[in-house]
Amino acid sequence: MEGVPIVRAVIPMPHMPALDLALSIALGVGLAAAVGFRVFVPMLVMSVAAYTGHLTLSSGFAWLGSASALVMLSVAAVLEILAYYIPGVDNLLDAIATPAALLAGTIVSAAVMTDLPPILKWTTAVIAGGGAAGLTQGLTSLLRAKSTVMTGGFGNHVVASGELGGALIVSLLALAAPLAAVALVVLFCWFALRLVRRLFRREPPGKSASVAARILPGP
Repeated sequence: MEGVPIVRAVIPMPHMPALDLALSIALGVGLAAAVGFRVFVPMLVMSVAAYTGHLTLSSGFAWLGSASALVMLSVAAVLEILAYYIPGVDNLLDAIATPAALLAGTIVSAAVMTDLPPILKWTTAVIAGGGAAGLTQGLTSLLRAKSTVMTGGFGNHVVASGELGGALIVSLLALAAPLAAVALVVLFCWFALRLVRRLFRREPPGKSASVAARILPGP
């Protein structure tokens, strides 16, 4: 095949075992999915791991493991966590967090995908990392929107706590067992999709009429 040498010359393939390559990609996708729950919490976890020497960052992202980045991400994470417990502000943040999650998901994915050629790293980071962050962010935003309608915002604290727990668990699991973290994200997305479909499913007209007849007194 004449095309194979040309492709290899243009895009040099990484010389690393397939399992290590899969773990590197799974680590990036897992952290990116956690960004969909909270933007700054997974970045803070990654910064702490890099600062303490437990995580190797790819070239160009060493700044994420610096002391200054650790302080800034700590402040940003605390403010983000507190803001999501303020009624009304949480829904506003969802509109802002969606593009931020896409960008942050791409960054964290590219930061941990070491030994990959730049074109492969950024392609994977944008598609898999940004896609995973956007998916989890979109699902949690829909759940919060429905919670706001159904509970007047009082149930949003439960959603916010679940998002915070998800961000921490998925981030830590991604560092310890990347493939398990991806499996957990897939399970969450499956469950959340079923829940969103059930919550947003329209009631049949007959059921709505019968409910109204029971509530409104007859002549």
